[in-house]
Amino acid sequence: MRILTEASGSLTSAYLIKAIREAGHTAVGSDIEELTAACCLADDFILFPKKDSPKLWEEIDALLIKYKIDVVIPSFDEMLIGWATRKEYFENKGVNTIMSPIETIEIFENKWRTYLFFKEIGIPCPSTSLKQDYPLIKPIHGRGSQGIRIANEPVNMKGTISQEIVTGEEYTIDCFFDYKGSPIYIVPRKRLCVRDGKSTKGIVIENDQIVSYVTKIAQHIKFLGPINMQCFVDGDNLKFIEINPRIAGGMALGFAATENWVNLIVDNILNKQPIKSMPIHYGLTMVRYYAECFVS
Repeated sequence: MRILTEASGSLTSAYLIKAIREAGHTAVGSDIEELTAACCLADDFILFPKKDSPKLWEEIDALLIKYKIDVVIPSFDEMLIGWATRKEYFENKGVNTIMSPIETIEIFENKWRTYLFFKEIGIPCPSTSLKQDYPLIKPIHGRGSQGIRIANEPVNMKGTISQEIVTGEEYTIDCFFDYKGSPIYIVPRKRLCVRDGKSTKGIVIENDQIVSYVTKIAQHIKFLGPINMQCFVDGDNLKFIEINPRIAGGMALGFAATENWVNLIVDNILNKQPIKSMPIHYGLTMVRYYAECFVS
C-alpha cells in the first residue's frame, strides 16, 4: 500500500516513515516545504498546500488521487477536523483515513470540552476555568506547549482557559485501539527530557493505575488506531492533562516496546484481522539525536 504521513517534515517523523517501509509498504511523505528530511527518507513525497489555502481540500483531494494514496495517517492537529469530516468521502475514493470518529476529535481538540469530559466520567484532571481563576493559561485550541504561559497579571481570556499547575512526573501514554475501539496496547512512558514539546528521552513504565484510567476512558468514547494521552503522576496522585486523537512524535518508543503498529493498521483496521498482542517491554528507554540528509 501507499501510505501517506502528514506533516512528515518534522524532526520526530522519521520513525513513522521507517515503520511504514519496514512493514513492506510505500512511505509517502508530505509537508508544506519541499526541502525536508521526509523528502529524502520517504519513497515518495507530496508538497502539500498550507492550511490556510482557500482551496485546501480541493488541492488535497487532487493530490491523493494523483499520487495514488491508499492510506492517510493524519498527525497535524489543525487538520484533524478536516480529515475527520471528509473520512467517508475519501473512503469512497479508496483512500482510508486512520483516525477516530469526528465526535471524538471535536472533544479532544478543545481543552475546555476535554476537561468537561474528564469530569463527567470521573477521570482525575487539573481544576480548569474559562475565567482567570488559575495561574496557568492555555489556548482552548492548541498543540504542544504553544501559547501556554503562567500569568500573574490580568489577561484577555477570549479563546483560552486557566488551569491549576500540577506537579509530579510527566507521562505520555501511547495507545492503539482496534477497529472495534478496544485498547490493544496501553504503553505508559515517562518523559525524561522534552524539547519544544517533543519527547527526546523517555522510558516505558508499568503503571496499573494509568492503564485502568485509559481503559475507563475507552469505555465512554470511541477511539481508532494510534492515540496519545498525557498525565502527571505524583506518588499515588494522578491527573490527566489531555488526549491527542492522533499518532504522536514520541510513539517510536511505543512501537519499539511492542511491535510495528503500521502492521496493525493494515491488518486489523483495514482488513479486520484479529490482533494477538505482544508483551510490553517495560524498562525500554529511548534517547533521540539529530541526523543529517544531504541533497545535491
